Amino acid sequence: MNALTLPDVAAQASRQALPLDWVGMCGIATPVLIDGQRLSATADAGVSLDDGDARGIHMSRLYLALEILEETPLSPALLHRVLRQFLDSHEGLSHFASLSIHTDLLLKRPALISPLAGWKRYPVSIEAHLKYAVFHVELKIQIPYSSTCPCSAALARQLIQQQFVDDFANQSLEHAEILAWLGSANGIVATPHSQRSMAALNLRLDTHVDELPLLSLINEAEAALGTAVQTAVKRADEQAFALANGQNLMFCEDAARRLSTALRRSSSITALDVRVVHAESLHAHDAVAQSRWQREAS
Repeated sequence: MNALTLPDVAAQASRQALPLDWVGMCGIATPVLIDGQRLSATADAGVSLDDGDARGIHMSRLYLALEILEETPLSPALLHRVLRQFLDSHEGLSHFASLSIHTDLLLKRPALISPLAGWKRYPVSIEAHLKYAVFHVELKIQIPYSSTCPCSAALARQLIQQQFVDDFANQSLEHAEILAWLGSANGIVATPHSQRSMAALNLRLDTHVDELPLLSLINEAEAALGTAVQTAVKRADEQAFALANGQNLMFCEDAARRLSTALRRSSSITALDVRVVHAESLHAHDAVAQSRWQREAS
């Protein structure tokens, strides 16, 4: 018996001729190799359907093109290669291709003082686009940190001053008495409010970049903020963290400016969009600030 030819419905003409901006798949499970780590990820892969008469694209060709991600370290060159394969396999149908990879980068971070260390999770997305030979890569990184309100700190200091006046008005004090008062619960009657905060970085890479500078960008951002959240800690680390917060009081506006200023100095990026969210412990709403920048063409 002769084998039947399987029908290719996607090759049929469209009943309504109309080009489509993007067609593809979202949430494709795939492993990726980043900075020596094999990470679980999901991918969104697609192309434009510029031929409005075509019924659809060949999604299986996109899926199979992703197999290289399993064995080759992720880099701009690899992303370009995959997108080129997307378009080559849809010659005459598509002129634009995109690939987004979503994963969690795991970094082992040392404690501030003690020899302890622990793993931190940084959600990242790597987005690549290719259109008429124009290629670019964008990185999206989420970085948690701590923020202490400058206004709250000033108000707390004022209350501590008032408590000192109430406790020692018109008294002659010895150094030891003042030191004991400062270390007592009666002395520090108020503390400023702090909250876990989140910085969302959207960065466009320069075309000369050969590797994905995820670690260096995360380090630059955390150094600019000065209050990265911790993993395993001892009391000495917790005290150092309290000191870091006290020396880095910041509104959301301060955090956005710190990050934008620091990241603009990086030669790896040509544009950025910084959005910080302070999940207020005083209010039932969040405080948010955003900053955008693009390097001027030389």
